[in-house]
Amino acid sequence: MMLSVEEALARILGHFRVLEDEEIPLLDALGQVLAEDVFSKYDIPPLDNSAMDGYAIVASSVKDASPESPVVLSVVGAVAAGELPVQKVGPGTAMRIMTGAPVPTGADAVVPFEESDEMERRSSGGDSSQIAIKAEVQSGADIRPAGQDVRSSQRVLDKGDLLRPSEIGVLASLGLDRVKVVRRPVVGVLSTGDELLEPGERHRTGGIYDSNSYSIAASVVRYGGVPKMIGVARDNLDSMNCKLQQGLSCDMLVTSAGVSKGDYDIVKDVLAQRGEIDFWSVRMRPAKPLAFGVLDVQRSSGVPLMGLPGNPVSAMVAFEQFGRAAIFKMLGKTDFEKPIIQAVLDDPIHNTDGRRVFARAVITKRNGTYHAKLTGNQSSNLLTSMARANGLAICPEDLMVKEAGQVVQVQMLDWSEDVF
Repeated sequence: MMLSVEEALARILGHFRVLEDEEIPLLDALGQVLAEDVFSKYDIPPLDNSAMDGYAIVASSVKDASPESPVVLSVVGAVAAGELPVQKVGPGTAMRIMTGAPVPTGADAVVPFEESDEMERRSSGGDSSQIAIKAEVQSGADIRPAGQDVRSSQRVLDKGDLLRPSEIGVLASLGLDRVKVVRRPVVGVLSTGDELLEPGERHRTGGIYDSNSYSIAASVVRYGGVPKMIGVARDNLDSMNCKLQQGLSCDMLVTSAGVSKGDYDIVKDVLAQRGEIDFWSVRMRPAKPLAFGVLDVQRSSGVPLMGLPGNPVSAMVAFEQFGRAAIFKMLGKTDFEKPIIQAVLDDPIHNTDGRRVFARAVITKRNGTYHAKLTGNQSSNLLTSMARANGLAICPEDLMVKEAGQVVQVQMLDWSEDVF
């Protein structure tokens, strides 16, 4: 029985759990999920500090100051970021202050250099012990209060938060150089076929270079996993079992080819012998033959095995729908959906057999409207058509055709500045 895409995804995800945590260097944690709440031990900023280069003053000292009637103050010192002010500021005095420097005791406002005669005094070599303020300010002006961003003991990030560059920066601001995250899953990647050659190997007549291992391993990296390249299994059970043995320590095994009804399609045979088959057919095109099960289920912990089709486009489309979601679940992420947009079709999509069609398309934006142009021939062996696509235009199972000019849902593969 063929499963719908949603049924297949639900059954696959039922075999995965969130992995255990690990403590790693901060920068290595980009893209991972926090395994614990994070609290601050400090106020950030730790002291009231200046938001501008200027002069720390008592605001009432410059009441009614203007360019025509500036107020002259005595300069009692200077303070830079990273220094602590020694002198105090009182009525009629000012302290030269740099952005980020602590506000001296007594001051309640900062006047930017632009509102003083700082530049005129510099250019003329005038007396630097005084400064003329050309504008009145309110108490608190251009002062960033202590704890404005983060308070001591505050929970700053939550368990389950995704660590983007901004979160990495927040953790660094707390003084952390390591962080506990859900570890990255290790995914064993294996291709099958007597005809396959390793890239770099000398070409021979009838040989085909193994692209699937590399496109799938690259996808594993892209979505946060760690690929383990197992190589190529030949079209016999001994070779397949030998290669699979190398992947039993992985969190998931992904094979390509060997899952349809041909004489040499042995992935299902191995699953039947060494584990359990959950399903082997999904109502989608490309990638109808997709085997999923658990290898060596009699062990304390069997290894989920996803058997992708052999055609390179089918393998990639299937991994986008199912492999990506499995990695996300193991990483502790909760949003498994690819971004979906609405676009106007430039070409028709024909559905000949009642399966959900994922058509490779180039998405552009014209006059504020997204357009989807198919990459040409949609045969699943044409890997270059996948390389040209930035989205998959979807024709539902119950439609025989999506005509040019109709609006279609597009599952985006990439977000490009040229489009968005």
